[in-house]
Amino acid sequence: MAPLLAVGVLLATVVAVGLVALTGGLSYAVAGLTDPGDVTRYGIVVVRVGADIAAAVTIGSLLLAAFLVPPQRSGTLAVDGYAALRTAGSAAWVWFVLAMASVFFTAADGAGRPVMEVLNPQVLLNYVEAIEQPKAWLITALIAMLLALGCRLVLSWGWTAALFFVSVGGIIPIAATGHSASGGSHDVATNSLLYHLIGAAVWVGGLIALLAHARRGGDQLSLAAGRFSKIALVSWAALAASGVVNALVRVAPDQLLRTEYGLLVLGKVVALAVLGVFGHQHRKRALRRLTDSGAKGQFVRLAAVEVLVMFVTIGLATALSRTPPPAEIYAQPSTTELLIGYDLHGPPTFVRLLTDWRFDLVYGTAAIVLAVLYLAGVRRLRSRGDSWPAGRTAAWLAGNALLLLATSSGIGRYAPAMFSVHMVNHMLLSMFVPVLLVLGGPVTLALRALPAAGRDAPPGPREWLLAAVHSPLARVLTNPIVALFLFVGSFYGLYYSGLFDTALNYHWAHLAMNAHFLLAGYVFFWPAIGVDPAPRRLPPLGKLGLVFAAIPFHAFFGVTLMNMQTVIGETFYRGLDLPWVGDLLADQQLGGGITWASGELPVVIVMVALLMQWARADEREARRRDRREDATGGQDLAAYNAMLKRLSEQGEPRR
Repeated sequence: MAPLLAVGVLLATVVAVGLVALTGGLSYAVAGLTDPGDVTRYGIVVVRVGADIAAAVTIGSLLLAAFLVPPQRSGTLAVDGYAALRTAGSAAWVWFVLAMASVFFTAADGAGRPVMEVLNPQVLLNYVEAIEQPKAWLITALIAMLLALGCRLVLSWGWTAALFFVSVGGIIPIAATGHSASGGSHDVATNSLLYHLIGAAVWVGGLIALLAHARRGGDQLSLAAGRFSKIALVSWAALAASGVVNALVRVAPDQLLRTEYGLLVLGKVVALAVLGVFGHQHRKRALRRLTDSGAKGQFVRLAAVEVLVMFVTIGLATALSRTPPPAEIYAQPSTTELLIGYDLHGPPTFVRLLTDWRFDLVYGTAAIVLAVLYLAGVRRLRSRGDSWPAGRTAAWLAGNALLLLATSSGIGRYAPAMFSVHMVNHMLLSMFVPVLLVLGGPVTLALRALPAAGRDAPPGPREWLLAAVHSPLARVLTNPIVALFLFVGSFYGLYYSGLFDTALNYHWAHLAMNAHFLLAGYVFFWPAIGVDPAPRRLPPLGKLGLVFAAIPFHAFFGVTLMNMQTVIGETFYRGLDLPWVGDLLADQQLGGGITWASGELPVVIVMVALLMQWARADEREARRRDRREDATGGQDLAAYNAMLKRLSEQGEPRR
C-alpha cells in the first residue's frame, strides 16, 4: 500500500506544480503582493497536496475502523478495526507535520515574502496574527496532533467514532478561511467548499482505507465495500453539487473555455464525473463476486487505478486553489458584500424579511434533508402497518420549516448586518426550533423504523444511534445543570465577553453560532419536554423546575440589553454603514426588547406540552390498570377491599 501512496502523492504533486507553473505569479499580482520566489510558490503547493492526502487517509481509516468493519461484542475494536486505527494514527502524524509546514508557507505566501524570512519566530508570529490562513493551519495541526495521540490511546468503538468526527472537523478551518472565504458571495462559496472538502476527504480516504483493508486480507470485505459504496455515492453527489455551486460563484459559464481557471474547473469536473461513474460501476459489480479470491484481486487492481485518478484530481484541485478566478480579477465588490458576502436592497421591512431569500447551503439543506428523512421513516412505519402520531410529524416539519425560515429567508439575510434581526434569528434557533424538534421524537422514530442488526450480525445504524444516545457525552449534555448553563450561559458569555464582536467578522463564526444555538436549545428541551427518552430521566416536577429556572436569567438578559449604553459589535456595524440604521444603540435596544418578549411564547408551548404529556401518562396508567383488572378478574380490587374490611374490624373493639 505504501508504494501506491508514494506514486499517488508524486503524481498529484507533479500535476499541481505543473499547472501552477503555467499561471506564473498571477495570483500575487492580483493580490498586490510581490512574488515570494519559487521555493514559496511551489513549496506551498507540495505541502498542501501532502496535507490533503494525509488528511484523507486519516479520515478514511477512522471511517473504516468506526463504521465499515464490525467491532467485537464487547465494543472493543476487532483486528481489522485496530489495524485501520493504527494507520490513521500514522497518517495523522504526517498530517500534523505538513500542517505545521503549511503555517510557514501560507504566512510567507500571504505576505509575499520568501519562506526563509518567516523562519524567524517573531516574524512568523506577526504574520500569523495578521493573516487568517496560517491561523487555520495551526488549528488544523493541533487537531491532527490530538488525533495522532488519540489513535494510540483508544481501543473502543465509541472513542474511534468520536475520533472520526474530530478528524472531519480538522479540515473545516482550511475551508472556512481559504480562497472562497474572501470577496463577494463568500458565504455561498465557503458553505459549498465545506461540503466539497468533506465529501472529497470521506470519498478518497474511504477508498484508500478499503483498498488497504483488502490488501491486508481483512475479514468481511463485502460488508465494508457495501457500506462504503453507499457513503461514496452520497459523498460524490455532495462533491459534484457543491463543486458546481462554488464554480458558478467564481467563474461565469462563458469564461469556462476562455480562462485558465475555467479550464481547470472543466478538467476537475471531467475527472470527478469519470471517477463517480467508474467507481460506482466497479463496486456494484465487485460486490457480487467478492467471495471469490480472483474477484478480490481484480477489486484491488481496479481500486488502485481509481485511487490514482483521485490523486490526479487532488492535484487539479490544489492548482485550482492557487489560481485566481476571473471574478476576483475584474469584480469590485461593495463594502457590504466584502463583509457579509452580499448586498442588501433596503431596510428590513416585514415583507422583505419574509420574501428576500438567500438559501443557506448548510442549514437550509439540513432542514430539507431532515424533513425528508423523517417522512421516509414515517412512511416505512405505515407501510408495515404501524402508526405514528400526526402531531409529532407536524411538530418536526414545523421545526424544520422554521429552521429554513430563520436561516434562508430575509431573517437569515439581514441577521449578519443588524443586531435586532440577529436576535430574532437567535431566538428562533435557540428556543422555537428546538422545542418543535424535540416534540417530533426523531430518535424514537428512527429506532422504530431502522431494522435491528440481529443477534450475530454486525451493528448497523440502529445500534450506532443507540450507542450515541447512551454515550457519556449525551449523559453529560443532558445533565440539568449542564443543559441550563449551555442554554442560558451562552447569552451572557457570547454577548458580554467580546466574543460576539470578534465573531461578526467571520462567516464560519456565524455558522458556529447557529450550530451552538440549535444544539444548546435541543439538549435543554430534550430532557424537559422531549418525546425521546433522555439519558437522564427527570420527574415531572424536575422538568417543570428546569424550564422555570431559565426564565429569570433569560428575562434579565433582555432587560440588561435594553439598558446598555455600549454598542455590541460597534466597529463591525459602523463599517457596514447601513443608511437605514442610523442609531446603533436603538437597534441594539430593539434586539433586547425582542429577546425579552420572545421568551414568553416558548414557555407557553412547553407548559402545554408538559400538561398534555402528563395527561397522556395518566391515561396510559389508567388503561394499564384496567387491563390488569380484566386479566386478574378484579382480584386486586377485591384484595384491596378485604384489607380495608380487616382494618375496620380491628378498630371495632377499641371503639
